[in-house]
Formats: sequence, structure tokens, C-alpha cells
Amino acid sequence: MANKVSSSSKLSSVFAAIVIPATIVVAVLLFFFVLGSPSNFEGGDVEKGHPLNTLGTVYKGGMIVPILMSFFMMVLIFSIERFITIKKAYGKGSLDKFVIKIKSLLEAKDLDAAFNECDKQKGAVGNVVYSVLSKYEHLVTEPGMNKDQKVVALQKELEEATSLELPMLEKNLTIIATLASIATLVGLIGTVLGMIKSFSGMAADGGGDSAVIALGISEALINTALGITTSTLSIIAYNYFTSEIDTLTYSIDESGYSITQNFSATQS
Repeated sequence: MANKVSSSSKLSSVFAAIVIPATIVVAVLLFFFVLGSPSNFEGGDVEKGHPLNTLGTVYKGGMIVPILMSFFMMVLIFSIERFITIKKAYGKGSLDKFVIKIKSLLEAKDLDAAFNECDKQKGAVGNVVYSVLSKYEHLVTEPGMNKDQKVVALQKELEEATSLELPMLEKNLTIIATLASIATLVGLIGTVLGMIKSFSGMAADGGGDSAVIALGISEALINTALGITTSTLSIIAYNYFTSEIDTLTYSIDESGYSITQNFSATQS
């Protein structure tokens, strides 16, 4: 199980190392060749022409826009990746039914059937319970340890098995949490830079008319809109995934407690 988890962790790290630069490249290409297409501006003039549509308006938000676009794509991609990983960690059946089944099989002292249930369930909970049951089976016939030592050894096995599974579930969540924190700030930086540019242009032109001022401000606020949207999605995704991980952790703890209690009762 340790080798399998280690391999999955390395794969997840490689995935992150590929996704981050890839989204930045894609965002830059979209910014210049899709949003910055001459067809989106009056007279085909990208620099001085007024935007004809939303794509052109977003392009006028400036060079912070592709950064925010890459953030948005990262949130989507890592959220999909975490969703798939955590759903796999749940296994093939209901966690509540699995925990109840394991409890009943332990009470019936049917370890073979319990092992079979773990094989059917799979996922993080199934893996941890299988590991703890294997230790349970070994300790039953261990002659050189007293009851307390055996219980401690069983609890240690539960902790070690859990510590192997949980980091894999939490992988890449730090990226989503970081994006939730910085997306709004980066968006505000883009807006401030846009406002500075807009007001500097007004000063150079001797004031300018209200339509030009309104257009400049709306283009600057594109960054804030992208930043807030990305941050909102990041927060929702992060809270959802942490809630799912808490559910898995609770099921692992409940199963482990049941196994430990059953072992302690049978050794008295």
C-alpha cells in the first residue's frame, strides 16, 4: 500500500508541475490570439480601436488578464482532479454501510469476510481497514506481547496507515487555497494599474470626455471581476473538498476505533 500511495503522490506532483506552466501558456495564447483578435475592435485596430464585443473589452483589461485567466483554469483543472481523486478514495460502495458491515463481521469474528469487504470497497477507507485488520490478525497469535502492547501496536498501525492515505487526499489543495487568497489581490493590482493608465491618459488629453473615462474604468474593472470570480470558485472548491476529506477521516477513525475495541474485548 505504501508503494502505491507513494507512486500516486509522485504522479500528482508531476501533474501539478505540468498544469501550472501549461495553463499560463494557454492563457497567454488566448489573450493575444483570441481576445486580441483584430475582429474584436473597430477598424481592426487592436491598440486604439474601441472594443466591439466582450472579448475585446476583456483584452483591454491589460497584461494582468492572462495571469487571472491562468488562475481560473488552474482552479477548474485542480478541482476536477481533486474531485476524481476523492471520489476514488470513497471506494465502490457506501462508507456508512461498509463501516457497519465491518463492525458486524468483527463481532462475528469473521476476519476473512472482513478482508473480502475491504477488497470490494477499495479506496482510502478500505485500504486503511485492510491494513489494520492484517495487523489485527497478526497480533492475535503474537506470543511475546501483552494485551496493552498489542492494543498500542494496533493503534500505531491505524495511525501509520491513515498517515499514508490522507496526504494523497490533501494533495494540490494548497494550490486551490493559495489561488483563493491571491486571485482577488492580483485582480485589484490589475484594476489599479488600469486606473492609473486611464487617469494618466485623461491628464495628457486635458481631461477627456465622460464616455472615454467610463470606458477606461470599465476596462480596468475587468481585472477585479476576473479575480473575484476565480477567488469565489476557489473558496467553494476548497471548502467542498475539505468537507469530503473530513467525512473520509471520520469513517477511518470510526472503523479503526471499532477494530481496536473489538480486539481489546477479545483479548481480555
